[in-house]
Amino acid sequence: MADQYAQFGEDKQSTGIPVIRWDEPPEGPVLVLLDQRRLPTDEVELVCTDAPALVEAIRTLAVRGAPLLGIAGAYGVALAAVRGFDVNEAAAALAGARPTAVNLAVGVRRAREAYGAVLADGGGRERAAEAALGAARALHREDAEASARMARHGMALLDELLPGGGHRVLTHCNSGTLVSGGEGTAFAVALEAHRAGRLRRLWVDETRPLLQGARLTAYEAARNGMAYTLLTDNAAGSLFAAGEVDAVLIGADRIAADGSVANKVGSYPLAVLARYHHVPFIVVAPVTTVDPDTPDGASIEVEQRAAHEVTEVAAPRAPMAEAGGGIPVAPLGTQAYNPAFDVTPPELVTAIVTEEGVVSPVTSEALAALREGSRQPL
Repeated sequence: MADQYAQFGEDKQSTGIPVIRWDEPPEGPVLVLLDQRRLPTDEVELVCTDAPALVEAIRTLAVRGAPLLGIAGAYGVALAAVRGFDVNEAAAALAGARPTAVNLAVGVRRAREAYGAVLADGGGRERAAEAALGAARALHREDAEASARMARHGMALLDELLPGGGHRVLTHCNSGTLVSGGEGTAFAVALEAHRAGRLRRLWVDETRPLLQGARLTAYEAARNGMAYTLLTDNAAGSLFAAGEVDAVLIGADRIAADGSVANKVGSYPLAVLARYHHVPFIVVAPVTTVDPDTPDGASIEVEQRAAHEVTEVAAPRAPMAEAGGGIPVAPLGTQAYNPAFDVTPPELVTAIVTEEGVVSPVTSEALAALREGSRQPL
């Protein structure tokens, strides 16, 4: 296992951030990631030469976000196949790296099944590896297309719910280009509104403890010239009370069959606030995020992360990964409750926006019908 870092050149444009790419240098194929732990101060690439390196990148949040994890998982299987490693072993390790994010397992499965199908037909390991890479590239392309369709559907829904434009949208965590093969999920809808001249303000929750909103969403909003304001998570209630929020837009890491939504911890309190203040609470996610094998919210496995993410803050310009590498903000030995996600019940969700259309009201029957009619190979 070997990871390398490469500094981005100054000629990188403000659009089209190279979040993930397959590369084939003379020493062999690699998967290259934008290391999201280093944003917003440093734009550097992390080079993964094998599946264990990618597993570590996933666990430490160098690469993150449900759709992008699916793409990364598929490329990870292809990387193992092309380099001659045990594909089943790599697939198992990748799929288990982040248990809540269903897209990761979906991407791994697609590439592994493509690999296995060629072997079963007697095609040999080289052709099987090509098939796995082809499946990863197809998933990457499909996600970019899905992102564009979600943005259009979400924009139409906002215009229906909030006629007249001038939308003031609150978002949580990060759901833009950094989590997608395209321009994202929830953030892509806000970006569509911005380009149409109908976004008055993007309210950005900082998203403690790892600050994906402050470090990543604000970074993307600034690069796109959007009107945005950062707030601490515990300031959201006063913002609702002041009547400054027209809609909440979030992504999702897993949507259960009944419509329960697992997303970055802090999403559920926003749903409660939105319901009390009669503000639409909208979830934007690809159809692959809907997991029919998870019947309800109580069945969603919620990832518990390390205490040091709460008891320390990362030192400037350093990855937010290792215990003891940050600045202590609590006494030594303090225990911390640190779930990565929380679960919002379907009755608090106004609508789920996917590339195939909008589900509202959110019911198990409507989600099942959406999946059944989906063109996506799930």
